[in-house]
Amino acid sequence: QVQLVESGGGLVQPGGSLRLSCVASGFIFSSYAMNWYRQAPGKERELVAAIRSAGGPTNYADSVKGRFTISRDNAKNTLYLQMNSLKPEDTAVYYCNAQRVVDFWGQGTQVTVSS
Repeated sequence: QVQLVESGGGLVQPGGSLRLSCVASGFIFSSYAMNWYRQAPGKERELVAAIRSAGGPTNYADSVKGRFTISRDNAKNTLYLQMNSLKPEDTAVYYCNAQRVVDFWGQGTQVTVSS
């Protein structure tokens, strides 16, 4: 049974930091490219960051470049997203995505940036 379980979301003040985690099971994690997406209320889901199956290189949306860092630990079947200098416009549900021939999705974790 394939599972992607995100955690680490929450409420943070502008300028703060959060680290999201996504633990994978039920498939060969190291064989999949991994992505973080987000979806804000009333907006389409957008790609935030991507990482190849073996690690770098990485890609980021222009809106998060220099603030977010995607990484993975294939030994722990875990994907991370370090988010620094958070802004109110980063508020969204963040989803972990495993990409190959067939995509898998997590259930999402809410990130709210507000004072």
